[in-house]
Amino acid sequence: MDTDLRHAAVMALVELGRSHDYRDRADAGHGLAAFAEMQEALGPLRELVLDPDDTFVTRQTTEALLRRMDRLGLTIVASALAVANSNHSDWIHTAIVDVFSIFSDDRDHAIRLCEEMSRETDDRVALGARQLHEVLAEIDPVLRPL
Repeated sequence: MDTDLRHAAVMALVELGRSHDYRDRADAGHGLAAFAEMQEALGPLRELVLDPDDTFVTRQTTEALLRRMDRLGLTIVASALAVANSNHSDWIHTAIVDVFSIFSDDRDHAIRLCEEMSRETDDRVALGARQLHEVLAEIDPVLRPL
């Protein structure tokens, strides 16, 4: 793994995330989600999930984070969901449904992670995890294991 190149990629995406064009910010959120484990990506990802100017950025960034199918992606989304206004919340919910309505295994794994996260000491993450859990519990996935 080339740490310098990964750092450069994150810095370029962070800069793209500051663009005035919503399409650039959406692309930045999508790209940064792949680097969410890097400290430099966390703040910008949180900002892009709650983009003040365009909910397309919210949806794209949230969907990319959720498609990671890991605790880190869910934590960032849960943290944002806990403080989201109703408009952002609607688009976050849409992304959750889009990502987790196909495979029951993916949805069930996310539910288990949310149950763990709801016991976090960070109140914002715990609250968001409970809200995320509620949305996930309402989803009836299309495909289930045999």
